[in-house]
Amino acid sequence: ADEPTGSLDFATGETVMTLMFELNQELGTTLVLVTHDPAIAARCQRRITIEAGKISDS
Repeated sequence: ADEPTGSLDFATGETVMTLMFELNQELGTTLVLVTHDPAIAARCQRRITIEAGKISDS
C-alpha cells in the first residue's frame, strides 16, 4: 500500500512503523514500502526513487 500509515495519527503511525521494522529484522523478511516521507525512507537499508519519471537506486 502507498503510505501504509498515512491515515493514522503521528504517534500511532510511528508505533506501526517501528513494529514493521522490528518484525523485518527479527524474521529476516523483505519489507517493501512506498513513501513520500524522507524520515521513513531514511530508516530503510535500500531506497529506490522515482524522480521526473526516472528510476534510481540510491
